[in-house]
Amino acid sequence: MQMDLFEMFGNKFKIDKPIRLIELFAGIGSQAKALENLGADFEHYRVIEFDKYACASYNAVHGTNFEPTDIRDIKGSDLGIVDKDKYIYILTYSFPCTDLSLAGLQMGMSKGSGTRSGLLWEVERLLNEVEELPQILLMENVPQVHADKNKEDWDAWCDFLHSKGYSNHADDLNAKDFGIPQNRERTFMVSILGDYYFRFPEKMELHHVFKDFLQDTVEDKYYITNEKAKVLIDTLILDGKILTDRQTDRQTDRLGVDLCDKHAELVEYANTIKARYDAGIGNHKFDNTGVCECSRLS
Repeated sequence: MQMDLFEMFGNKFKIDKPIRLIELFAGIGSQAKALENLGADFEHYRVIEFDKYACASYNAVHGTNFEPTDIRDIKGSDLGIVDKDKYIYILTYSFPCTDLSLAGLQMGMSKGSGTRSGLLWEVERLLNEVEELPQILLMENVPQVHADKNKEDWDAWCDFLHSKGYSNHADDLNAKDFGIPQNRERTFMVSILGDYYFRFPEKMELHHVFKDFLQDTVEDKYYITNEKAKVLIDTLILDGKILTDRQTDRQTDRLGVDLCDKHAELVEYANTIKARYDAGIGNHKFDNTGVCECSRLS
């Protein structure tokens, strides 16, 4: 394992106190669920989520009772960062990717742009308003967050955090490299208050495929009945782009099919599903969209 000089002589941050979790753009609380799965000693301290349905899902998942809240309506004091000698405050801010993702209009995240992704700068406002800064910041977003089109804003954000005393550690990670059979690449950034080093986890071998997560019995209401989907799959089979059990003697333990127009192929993991379920099939390999034809062993 390689180790850089900063890691050899730098400081390693240790979480040695109970965690108070502050989730901006909380969604359904997947980052809170990760802490729960890790067995971390934490409390759902503040949840800021605008969407009432996401907030309802959060409460159902975590057994909480938070109300929908617009980040633009709160102040730094509302975060309640006190008694830092007794608690570690982790603030997550996985702001909307709507205007960054290739699936959207790519309007960007510039300050004052009015885009949903531009809500990032509400986090800047809050961090400028608080009397005490959280010890750890955590962000997850699509890789386009630091693409050429958004790099100026990304660099400005990183510079701001540095000016507040944070050391920033960012990397692009893919779920399929960490035990999950899904091709989902995302940018993560961990910012620690002070001069600390941080190492992202090493990749691990994929031991499960998409098939392992499917239920044996599924209610009929969950099946796709769209005739267009059936026509598309039948066409791809006739064109030889999908091999069925009648065309090959291989057992159907491969389960996933990447159905982009030009590069349809069998895969062992699922591609990311677009929020727009009606977006159709893309023209590019691993376009993160489409239909999965799933066959099971009898």
